[in-house]
Amino acid sequence: MIDAVGNPQSLLLLGGTSDIALATAERYARQRPLRIVLAARPSDRLEAAAERLRETGSTVTTVPFDARDPDSHAETLDKAFGEGDIDISIVAFGVLGDQEKLWTDVAAAREMAEINYVAPVTVGVLLAEHLRKQGHGHIVALSSVAGERVRRSNFAYGSAKAGMDGFYTGLTEALRPAGIKVTVVRPGHVKSKMTEGLREAPLAQTPEQVADIIVNAVRKGRELVWAPAQFRYVMSVLRHLPRVVFRRLPF
Repeated sequence: MIDAVGNPQSLLLLGGTSDIALATAERYARQRPLRIVLAARPSDRLEAAAERLRETGSTVTTVPFDARDPDSHAETLDKAFGEGDIDISIVAFGVLGDQEKLWTDVAAAREMAEINYVAPVTVGVLLAEHLRKQGHGHIVALSSVAGERVRRSNFAYGSAKAGMDGFYTGLTEALRPAGIKVTVVRPGHVKSKMTEGLREAPLAQTPEQVADIIVNAVRKGRELVWAPAQFRYVMSVLRHLPRVVFRRLPF
């Protein structure tokens, strides 16, 4: 159970090698060691992530998770919850992809949509089922400001994030009567493995900065946060710009 000051006893990271998810786990572990389950495809990166978190004194286990194989997601979640209750589940997997290839190549577009939209929906349904059974818990869903108003430069990725964001925003309402909380996080550019080689965008954040925002949001029971917070106001303006003006913006 999450204690009175907001510290969990257990975490599930769906996307167990995500820079943001790992930074969040380390942020919690600084308060006290906890039990952490990393869900990702078996790899040297996953083992390195597990060792990194074990250095915090936490107990870390791994379970295989393939975002593109929705038929296997129930088994993954059963294994994760089979080790005991999960206080906070972080949905942190996703791919950025080649934005020009994504709207000109059917296979690439389908793969991106399966990972960034279909898989978050299937694990969201399964998480809801497990959390209702255990009677408590908190889901953190990593969305993106790219989904708030899709733009030419990354509209395929942004469209999948818009759908994912809408699903978890709705899940917030559906789970409210059961006492299960959901926090949707909308980061902008995060300096991580996903954005290596890309030009840094305004208001760029580190994974550690986003982790601080997540921990604070969960502690306060917030349902929607931007990373950084200034994006709330930036996106409020961009959302209402006429299309003819929006398409002239330099991004």
